[in-house]
Amino acid sequence: MGMSQQAQPAVATPPAPGPKEKDGRTAQRPLMLRVLARPDVGVFLGAVAVYVFFLIAAPPVREASSMANILYQSSTIGIMALPVALLMIGGEFDLSAGVAVVTSALTASMLSYQLTLNVWVGVIAALVVSLAIGFLNGWLVVKTGLPSFLITLGSFLILQGVNLAVTKLVTGNVATDDISNMDGFDQAKNIFASSFHIGGVEVKVTILWWLVFAAIATWVLLRTKYGNWIFAVGGNKESARAVGVPVTFTKISLFMLVGFGAWFVGMHQLFSFNTVQSGEGVGQELIYISAAVIGGCLLTGGAGSAIGPVFGAFMFGMVQQGIVYAGWNPDWFKAFLGVMLLGAVLINLWVQRTATRR
Repeated sequence: MGMSQQAQPAVATPPAPGPKEKDGRTAQRPLMLRVLARPDVGVFLGAVAVYVFFLIAAPPVREASSMANILYQSSTIGIMALPVALLMIGGEFDLSAGVAVVTSALTASMLSYQLTLNVWVGVIAALVVSLAIGFLNGWLVVKTGLPSFLITLGSFLILQGVNLAVTKLVTGNVATDDISNMDGFDQAKNIFASSFHIGGVEVKVTILWWLVFAAIATWVLLRTKYGNWIFAVGGNKESARAVGVPVTFTKISLFMLVGFGAWFVGMHQLFSFNTVQSGEGVGQELIYISAAVIGGCLLTGGAGSAIGPVFGAFMFGMVQQGIVYAGWNPDWFKAFLGVMLLGAVLINLWVQRTATRR
């Protein structure tokens, strides 16, 4: 009598729990490297180092009034460095930003004074002119395909010549007339160039505007569709266009944002000093770009932040005023800035390579 036997499945013994192996694709980088990968961390550490350095080398920096002056100098750079940084993230440059500030101030001053108008008419006209310059720069870059370096270099030379020639033609001098007694001056000064006191220390309103603009720019970059468009067109505009990003609108609007910044800083200069020197502004564009680069914005576009240029502008203001408070020769200012720029670029390069190394 044969009996059939049914094979029973063997019971597999589960392996002992142990550390899960990770390959190079799934391994998580250490926290320190992930922190260093942020574009604004390096400049923050650099700003702290510069501050501590001058805190030791220049005792007057320790006073609250001195810090208010440093923040004021930083704000006049930082307000323009913000839109310049957004433009650089979008993959473009604007070498006309410095002289465009003066163009805006000259427009408002001469139009109001020569036509005996309320200064607000000149302010609005200057805004239109500044936005138009930004639009023209952006439109030429998009439509011609030429590098923005060449387009805005041409704009720089044109505006520099127009500023001098038109001012001499209209006023007979290289500077505009004093507009402090004209209608609307006091109201405009309250917005663009006023000050208030905190604990007995005079604080310029541009510091508040600087922080407000930085907060808005950060929100735009991190929380809006437009911010995604900026990163996309800076990374690869053809790929961005292929997925529906309005490349033309984004680039032109970024140049117009630089125009808006030039208008605001121009109005501050006008209502702070009541008059404008037509030959000023040359070289300021390099400071704005340097503040953005020190703040972590890549020259190739597609990466950066709005917070980084805030610290970059603070470093510039700290050095500019710190040299004075330390009693050093101010001729060293540009040399110091050059060292800071090269150092920031090298540090950013090292941080990126370290952060992406497996």
